[in-house]
Amino acid sequence: MNEPGRRIGPLLATFMVANNMIGSGFFLLPASLASMGSLTALSWILATVIAAVLGLTFARLARDYPDLESPADYVTPALGRDAGFLATTLYWLSSWIGNNAIAVAAFGYLVLLLPGPFAEYQIFGQIALLWAMFALNLLGPRPVARFQSFCLLFGLLPVLVVLGGGWFRFDPATFEAAWNTTGAAWNSENPQGVPDLHMVFGALAPIFWAFIGLETTTMVAAVVRHPERNVAIATLGGIGIAGVVYVISSVLVMGIVPADRLFASSAPFAEVAASVFGPWAALMIAGAAALKATGTLGGWMLVTGESGARAAQRGFLPAIFGRYNRNGAAHTGLFIIVLAMTAVTFVTEAETIGQQFTTIINMAVLLVSVVYAAAGLSLLVGTAARRPSAGDRLLGLGALAACAVLIFSSSWMDIAGAMVIALFFWAVFRLADRRG
Repeated sequence: MNEPGRRIGPLLATFMVANNMIGSGFFLLPASLASMGSLTALSWILATVIAAVLGLTFARLARDYPDLESPADYVTPALGRDAGFLATTLYWLSSWIGNNAIAVAAFGYLVLLLPGPFAEYQIFGQIALLWAMFALNLLGPRPVARFQSFCLLFGLLPVLVVLGGGWFRFDPATFEAAWNTTGAAWNSENPQGVPDLHMVFGALAPIFWAFIGLETTTMVAAVVRHPERNVAIATLGGIGIAGVVYVISSVLVMGIVPADRLFASSAPFAEVAASVFGPWAALMIAGAAALKATGTLGGWMLVTGESGARAAQRGFLPAIFGRYNRNGAAHTGLFIIVLAMTAVTFVTEAETIGQQFTTIINMAVLLVSVVYAAAGLSLLVGTAARRPSAGDRLLGLGALAACAVLIFSSSWMDIAGAMVIALFFWAVFRLADRRG
């Protein structure tokens, strides 16, 4: 048990939640959303509301399960071992699949700093970043945390300066012209026109990628002072900060850089910096954004290793994923995961950075939506020892409705793929569990 003096208060916990969310989505989503248009600012607002509902759900669960380490800790008591397995395993899957998206974002900015011949080998650069962060994680959690803090400080500050100065170059006509870009001649992703309302909901799945991490304080409630109160404050505060940053930056970028340029860009904030301050600023922003995204990749790879180890400890993954080296890193499991991430990089290669990024994050969001739905259902059902109140049931229903919106805003092909993945892993688990 952590001593009270060593626990973190609501302010630090709030910034921890915000930092875990403001990552690759912040830096690359403007490019992938250019094929939909500036109307996605409405999608950002709706996604913030959905994230707040889910955040409250996790905060309520943290009151009943203050020592949470894995989704299984709150799902299994209410829904049974099979549901606990699915929630834990899909969370683990979504984290390491999502790491590929972070690598795409990081190298998408880094490529601006490299000579032409190196820029042509984008896919190998992404893989190199994955293995570099694997090597860092082998040193243990403390070096990863220090590296992430360094990247946050020196990576995000220049971008915030550009956002502040960018309002002097904001052009309402550019923003209005990009309102709905479906059917535009340059739009190879959405060559047919799509109604505004459909597009607002259709953008939810990729946009919600930027809110994954809202459950951070719930998973570490044991280190938060007065968790029965402060977990909810930190969760909603972090979501609020991230939501404001996302909406403002989305509107700003779409009002400075024409949508067709954004669509083809691998570094949308560098485009903004060049428009506001000149070409030299684009290089500075590219370096800063690559640094911040790389730090996020290192941190989420740590989460991936730890979530795999927790799953192995509960019998949901082979025991090899639960092995640690002397530095406290889940080294063997991480090695297997990085091999899998390397394969995903080749499978998802696309014509543009934005398209590859969207393909990866859509699958990650669908998988994690199932985990969030399990949280809502756990709160709705309760257990024999913890009967749900009327407020719990209302919040649980709200979480299920929010997840349904996220899931059904995705394409049927993506939904079918996520179902195949879930059924495959469940079938393997049932077979292994029966033999065990």
